Amino acid sequence: MNFILFLLIALSILYGYIVIRVIVPLRYGLAGKLGLVCVLILFLLLPPLSIFLRVNDIENRFAEFISWSGYLTMGYITLSFTLLFMKDTGLATFGIARFVHSIFKKLGNKHEPVSEIPDPERRAFLMNSLNMAVLGTSGALTMYGFFQARNIPNIKNIPVYFPRLPKSLEGFRIAQITDLHVGPTLKRSFVEGVVDQISLLNPDAIVVTGDLVDGKVEYLRHDTYPLSELYAPYGRYFVTGNHEYYSGVHRWLEEIDRLGFTVLNNEHRVINKGDGSILMAGVTDYRMGRYLPGQESSPPKALAGSPLCDLKILLAHQPASIFESSGAGFDFQISGHTHGGQYFPANIVFEPFHPYISGLHMHDNTWIYVSSGTGYWGPPLRLGVPSEITLFTLKSVPV
Repeated sequence: MNFILFLLIALSILYGYIVIRVIVPLRYGLAGKLGLVCVLILFLLLPPLSIFLRVNDIENRFAEFISWSGYLTMGYITLSFTLLFMKDTGLATFGIARFVHSIFKKLGNKHEPVSEIPDPERRAFLMNSLNMAVLGTSGALTMYGFFQARNIPNIKNIPVYFPRLPKSLEGFRIAQITDLHVGPTLKRSFVEGVVDQISLLNPDAIVVTGDLVDGKVEYLRHDTYPLSELYAPYGRYFVTGNHEYYSGVHRWLEEIDRLGFTVLNNEHRVINKGDGSILMAGVTDYRMGRYLPGQESSPPKALAGSPLCDLKILLAHQPASIFESSGAGFDFQISGHTHGGQYFPANIVFEPFHPYISGLHMHDNTWIYVSSGTGYWGPPLRLGVPSEITLFTLKSVPV
């Protein structure tokens, strides 16, 4: 409920800005403006209503319609707000610069004639025209972002280099899916496309780093079933994200086990290939231990009782696990959660809140890769942040 309230407040600010900057200046009568405000209020309420319905286990075609309507309009409004704010900031900066310039010009020439007062009618026409151009551009970007989000993700090839890697592990390939968010707006056809893409790769191992679903098992079993068709000779592994906990985590862990994945809840497995060995460990979601006793995330616990291995890999939904995983001595952490921001400007706004928001980084002596996500959450949009299926290839450090 706290998240729903936060979402309502945040959206109210965005929608209120659009009312003030776009609707109020329109040359409509009061009734027309009130009508537009009422439509905006309706759109404002749809995303929180969608979350409310899911939290209360109301999952049906009506809930799907609410989700589609609410999240599409939410994406359009956030883009409109961003472009309007950029436009207003640019005009304000230009106006201030012009005012300062006129002051200095008058000081230099006392006989400078008084500037002509702009025609209010012309000014209002120009501002309304600019606002309509912004709204039209937002609409075009929403359509483009929608098709980008709904496309089956491409393969992103990431070589990761390690010193003293045994020859038997050279070229070992791990495929990652994360943040698929199968739910009201992302269904079986998308999952089948992802499965087909991974099957063409023939990876040695497959990992799913959380946020697989947004909904209960009974509602989404049919949509997630294609994941059972995935195959990897050295195993398929799963760790929880925060959204599994919103969707009935214990039932989902049973279902994921039924789909053939090894669930790693603060535990590990050892992969042996030739004379080489990989410790594949996983932790529960970074924050959920605060709400569910026994679900605390612990990289050291995931290592407990492990034998000596040539490479230690940690699957952790949130990048914030890197501080503990690096301290525990892991060589490589594979994460998701951030979606890379998903679309502008979230990719810029969210960056300060995560140690890493996307890509491959070295943290102390531990590699961390943060995927931009395989699906999407909320607005079905991808702008400047393409979704991905990640294929890691383990390599020796070149001599």
